[in-house]
Amino acid sequence: IYSCCYLSRRLNQLSSHDPLWKRHCKKYWLISEEEKSQRNQSWKAIFISTYSDLGRYIRYYATLKKAWDDLEKYLGQRCPRMIGSLKESVQEEDLDAVEAQIGCKLPDDYRCSFRIHNGQKLVVPGLMGSMALSNHYRSEDLLDIDTAAGGFQQRLGLKQCLPLTFCIHTGLSQYMALESVEGRNKYEIFYQCPDQMARNPSAIDMFITGTSYLEWFTSYVNKVVTGGYPIIRDQIFSYCFPFCRYVHDKECVATTGDITVSVSTSFLPELSSVHPPHYFFTYRIRIEMSKDALPEKACQLDSRYWRITNAKGDVEEVQGPGVVGEFPIISPGRVYEYTSCTTFSTTSGYMEGYYTFHCLYYKDKFFNVTIPRFHMVCPTFKVSTARMVSRDAVETNHNEYAVDEDEDSTDTDEYEDRRRVLDIPAPSGRCPRHT
Repeated sequence: IYSCCYLSRRLNQLSSHDPLWKRHCKKYWLISEEEKSQRNQSWKAIFISTYSDLGRYIRYYATLKKAWDDLEKYLGQRCPRMIGSLKESVQEEDLDAVEAQIGCKLPDDYRCSFRIHNGQKLVVPGLMGSMALSNHYRSEDLLDIDTAAGGFQQRLGLKQCLPLTFCIHTGLSQYMALESVEGRNKYEIFYQCPDQMARNPSAIDMFITGTSYLEWFTSYVNKVVTGGYPIIRDQIFSYCFPFCRYVHDKECVATTGDITVSVSTSFLPELSSVHPPHYFFTYRIRIEMSKDALPEKACQLDSRYWRITNAKGDVEEVQGPGVVGEFPIISPGRVYEYTSCTTFSTTSGYMEGYYTFHCLYYKDKFFNVTIPRFHMVCPTFKVSTARMVSRDAVETNHNEYAVDEDEDSTDTDEYEDRRRVLDIPAPSGRCPRHT
């Protein structure tokens, strides 16, 4: 419209009609009435000045700005101290300088996000979520553009890959491929996965977490603000995780009498491998008795029973006393939570079972409480070119792989989420302690 307005008087009049520009300002730049009044400009002037600065991002800006606004609003209500870790936006010349430094073009959706926020400071807990499991702790930060550029990779297995996140505890990053090399798609986002069976130690497979920056970031924010990642307060460290990377399925809840059991799960790429097939999952269980229950309903957990099924239909049964070495007492309004883990040799599986309790007032009365079935699925993964070459493979197609090898899964309740990580154990074939 702005360009066409010079062709006729009527179009010129139309292009000056401010309500027309108001609609575009709100649609493409999310400009509010309050912001408009503060700027003391017409809608047309605001649109033109904003377009001159952010015009190349018009396809992405509104979606990413809304995601950032939703995230900031959520953090402001739940974790206000996290707001202070967010960095101010960068300018076009800063992003251009990074492209010149690494010798690769950055995708426009990625650039657009940094025009809104330049990632965050390297702090704990990180913006991209935290997870605690016995002697393993992870907190992931969203990197600012300069730190990301400093981590740009050209080594075998990670050629032309840019880190998006970083965990100071595990050294793990999520990377974005800036070119279609080594079996990756351009702009694909993934976790690296060292291949323990490759002859070449630099060979790396990958667990894919996004097909583009826009899809990766907005889907993550959506899970956060809709409660898909629960808020968990860690009593020992006395800070609030902004959100934990345990995915909570709202249907994964079971109520038996006055007791409700709900489950959240998380896949740990840093403790998993494709070769050999070893997929490590952790799950967080919440046991709660209704506050309206009668006092005589108080009870104590005696034992647990698990039925574990992998993707091939193989079943393992596990039974043992207590959970994480404890025998919690549940009374009206009380909540007990704990974290444990399991491993599969297949890319997915599920668990279900029950807890056995005895009543405190009627000690001879025992009853079972259902644990709902919960599924664990690892992200799609690909096998790297480096691994295939290092094993003298002749196949050159880089398709998505699924694993068929057979190995029993393992379950343990000997993990607690109450201790700080000091050493990160190398991936092993089984959970460190099996019960």
